[in-house]
Amino acid sequence: MTGSLLEVIALDVRDAVAAEEGGADRLEIVADISVGGLTPAAETVAAIAKESALPQMVMLRCNAGFTVGPEELEGLERDVRALAEAGAAGFVFGFLDQEGAVDLAATEALIQAVTPLPWTFHRAVDNAADVQASWRAVRLLPNLATVLTSGAPSGIAAGLPVLRSRAEAGDAPIILAGGGLEPHLVPPLLDYGVRAFHVGGAVRESWSHPVDAERVRRWRHLVDTV
Repeated sequence: MTGSLLEVIALDVRDAVAAEEGGADRLEIVADISVGGLTPAAETVAAIAKESALPQMVMLRCNAGFTVGPEELEGLERDVRALAEAGAAGFVFGFLDQEGAVDLAATEALIQAVTPLPWTFHRAVDNAADVQASWRAVRLLPNLATVLTSGAPSGIAAGLPVLRSRAEAGDAPIILAGGGLEPHLVPPLLDYGVRAFHVGGAVRESWSHPVDAERVRRWRHLVDTV
């Protein structure tokens, strides 16, 4: 890996190959991006593993919100084994309860299911009722690799003050900045000490188009300009 980590959302093999060609370090594999990304099929992960050497962080999420019911959680726990066998290098998940606090019981159940693989707590943290309290809860969880965060539900442009405060609190090494990431936002994030970046729509013409390797290449250069 070069100066910073660049993670690209991939929906299929074509996306994964283009992301690798453009210089990405890691993939986030999702289905149903129209609702923010749901758990993909194990067959998708296996097909990507045959064509790309990049590590796949696989989404574990079964509805458009940030809560999970008991039956949904059991389904996700069952999905973990098939996805890991298909080639997942790690997982992306994280839940809130009905009051908007981190759902520690559900999140810890999935941590246990995915162990020893690393995992990313996704943008549920930005949608919590008390964002700072949610961060305090999340950063204490075991095997946490990164927190995919924009600092605010509407995106990084609005969330920069939160990301700066988290970086100043010592969390820069686990911040994976994503969600409305635009080129002009990268320099301040680099100044805060953030070294991991997540892009999806920014590396394709639209969500109905595949990942563009040249766009990935431009982001690769941008995030490495420290």
